[in-house]
Amino acid sequence: MKDRIRLKQKGWVVVADGTKALFLENAGSEFSPRLTVFRKETQDNPANRDQTSDRPGRFNDGPQTHRSAVSEADWHQLAEDNFAADLADTLYKRAHKGKFDALVLVAAPSVLGEVRKQLHKEVRDRIIAEIDKDLTNHPVDEIEKIVFSA
Repeated sequence: MKDRIRLKQKGWVVVADGTKALFLENAGSEFSPRLTVFRKETQDNPANRDQTSDRPGRFNDGPQTHRSAVSEADWHQLAEDNFAADLADTLYKRAHKGKFDALVLVAAPSVLGEVRKQLHKEVRDRIIAEIDKDLTNHPVDEIEKIVFSA
């Protein structure tokens, strides 16, 4: 059986997906948490179909007349990965300045995996829990219930 998450006062909860991150702080106590949003970051990231050219490029395979298609980059996914890297960098800068001692990281599974790859040891050491859910569009009171009942 898992223990309930106990986040001390002024501990952080960061909720993210590939285009939005909410930074919340526990304004309550360890036993009676009350989350408040103190920062919000967003990124405009249209669907990949809106960011690509009409058709994939082609290249010659040598002296023959045979040509091969070149796959397009997934610009949408690249932007999400960059957002995750930026989030990890922001967390490192804040941890280094001593802005938080404990962190609960809540993110969509693919984003959580990408953020994990980028996290500095100084941030990883402060993570008390990770939740692989996309809660960015939930109201704060619902995020609070989900996080602290996990």
